[in-house]
Amino acid sequence: MTNLSVNINKIATLRNSRGENMPNVQKVAIDCEKFGANGITIHPRPDERHIKHDDVFTLRPIVRTEFNIEGYPSPEFMDMVLKVKPEQVTLVPDAPDAITSNAGWDVEANLVFLMGIVDSLREAGIRSSIFVGTDVENIKLAAKAGADRVELFTKPYADMFPTDPEAAVAPFVVASKAAHNAGLGVNAGHDLSLENLKFFHERLPYLNEVSIGHALICDALYLGLEETIKRYKDCLV
Repeated sequence: MTNLSVNINKIATLRNSRGENMPNVQKVAIDCEKFGANGITIHPRPDERHIKHDDVFTLRPIVRTEFNIEGYPSPEFMDMVLKVKPEQVTLVPDAPDAITSNAGWDVEANLVFLMGIVDSLREAGIRSSIFVGTDVENIKLAAKAGADRVELFTKPYADMFPTDPEAAVAPFVVASKAAHNAGLGVNAGHDLSLENLKFFHERLPYLNEVSIGHALICDALYLGLEETIKRYKDCLV
C-alpha cells in the first residue's frame, strides 16, 4: 500500500487571496483525512504566500494521520519543526523566492550540512526525507547522511509521460531499487496526477508515499474533494 499525502498549500493560497478564512485550511485538512488521505503535507515558505507560520501550529493538534512538513532547513524552519514535531520533515533545497520545488539536493555538496539537520530531526523523533533526483550515487549519499527516506522529484517523469511512459519511469524504477537497497524508504512528488500516477505506482517496486497538491486541488474543483481523493487512492491500489 502506497500512502497518499495531500498537500494543502493551494487551499491556503486561495484563502490568502481574500485575506479572510475561506476556505478554512484546518477544515480542509480534517476533510482530506475523513475522505481517505493518509497524511497532510504543507510547505511553509518564509514569505507566507500560502501556508502561514500560525497554520503550522494550528494544524498540528488536528492532523490525525501523518503530518509532513516540507521546507528548506533554515534555522527558523528547524526551530519551527522541532517545536511542532510532525511525523516527517521533507528537506528541500529551495531558495526562499522559489515558486515551487524545481530540483533535488546535491547531497555530496551539502553532506555535512544535511547530516547535522538529520541528526537534529532524529533526536526529536522526527522521520527525515531528503528531496532528490534519480541519480543513484546521490541517493546512496542521502543514506550516508542518515536520512530515513528520500523523496523522488517526479517532474521529469510527468513531463515525459505523455510521449514515452516507459522511458519516463525507467530512471525512477532504478532509483527506487537503489534507495531500498541503501535502506531508505521511498517517497515521490511533483506534478503527479490522475493521468500519470497509476502507471508510476505500478512500475515502481518500492514506493511508500506520494505527496500531491496542485493537480489534486485542481481536480477537486471539478470532481469535489471527496471524489478526487478517492480517485487518487484508487491509483495506488
